Amino acid sequence: MPARPNLFLVAAVCWVAWAPPSPAETIVIRAGKVLDVQTREVLTDQAVVVSKQRIEMVVPYAEYKAPADARLLDLSDATLLPGLIDSHTHLLHESDMDRARGDDDLLLEAAQMSEAQRALLGARVAGEMLRAGFTTVRDLGNSGVNGDVALRDAIEAGWIAGPRMMVSTRALSPPGGQFGRLAPAAQGLVEREYAVFSGVEAARRAARQALVDGATCLKVIVGDHGRPVSVEELGAIVEEARRMSRAGFGERPVAAHAVDDLSIRTAVEAGVDSIEHGYGISEKTLQLMAEKGVYWVPTEESVDDPVLPVVAARLGLSVEQLLARGADYRDRKHRLLRRAVELGVPIASGSDSYTKRPGLDRGQAAKLVLHAYQEAGLDRWEILRAATVNAASLLGWRQQVGRIYPGRFADLLAVQGDPLEDIRALDGVRFVMKGGAVVVEK
Repeated sequence: MPARPNLFLVAAVCWVAWAPPSPAETIVIRAGKVLDVQTREVLTDQAVVVSKQRIEMVVPYAEYKAPADARLLDLSDATLLPGLIDSHTHLLHESDMDRARGDDDLLLEAAQMSEAQRALLGARVAGEMLRAGFTTVRDLGNSGVNGDVALRDAIEAGWIAGPRMMVSTRALSPPGGQFGRLAPAAQGLVEREYAVFSGVEAARRAARQALVDGATCLKVIVGDHGRPVSVEELGAIVEEARRMSRAGFGERPVAAHAVDDLSIRTAVEAGVDSIEHGYGISEKTLQLMAEKGVYWVPTEESVDDPVLPVVAARLGLSVEQLLARGADYRDRKHRLLRRAVELGVPIASGSDSYTKRPGLDRGQAAKLVLHAYQEAGLDRWEILRAATVNAASLLGWRQQVGRIYPGRFADLLAVQGDPLEDIRALDGVRFVMKGGAVVVEK
């Protein structure tokens, strides 16, 4: 059996910075504005009443009489919205542009970092995500052998601070994973990051093993490096996920990492729940996704990304010159994203953030994808829905998170500005609550 990360070490290191808060029995938040992402309504001067981790009621503040022992929080000058959901994270992976690039960096990480080191990295990143207002994430691999499961369990046990996690364990992949060609002596590293299959029954076994190991979703690598996956192989993986759902174990959504249109279409025809990235998608495939209700998780890049000056300097260009080089490609992606919304393709936001960015921690960097959606011309409500109620639906957790509504977990984010005017207002975190526990209060 694979060794589990030493989570006692993780807990000991992180406990200094985190002890689970013990909120009052009832917390009353006075919010200047409450954004109902489901109905697209702005409610003013509201009392959001929190009890036993969940939202008890949302009522006009003037009409509510708080219990004498309630804890009162004044956010009357702030905008309150549901905690954000990032549908595509890699909390136990970090790329350093000074170390290597792309696949080579992941290869070095797999070769040089122990499972315990990966777990410690994940503990740090999880805290950064939560403090930025991401109260739920779907973590899609590059976590070593089941490191994401261990991190999720540590957060649920209250050992460390972090968002609610849906995890995939190792991504399911044809031989080679996402690495390039490796020497025979190095090919064992593939198994540290990917559960390899070849053929329908092997795909089925890989899916079953991931679910036994603790996966609450599955991720499949489709078409990377010209390594195809058949509709039949994907279909077997989807069938195993559905079998778990029918057995009463909750939704087990299947995510397909797919970049070119043929791979995307193959995954859609096989019945996956979401397409990750989808850079080369065609309008015809978008129409098929709309018909089948398949989510798109576009991991777009923003012109606000602080890594752009670094890349430009290495190429001997100004940032303006670098952006001009990619203008046609960027315009095409923006056009397709707007078209997807017009066609009714459900959009869930996903950052795919793992590269170190100057001046930003992981949680701050994860919001850049929302900047990118705004740059693409998406309606602000649509962007907020992608990061809340839509993402919750993709995860199968819509009755638990993604909306400020009675019975949902009290996962909340307050910002100083108005994200309906400029989505970048989400960067100005004023307050974060997860499950009724205050994480950030400024």
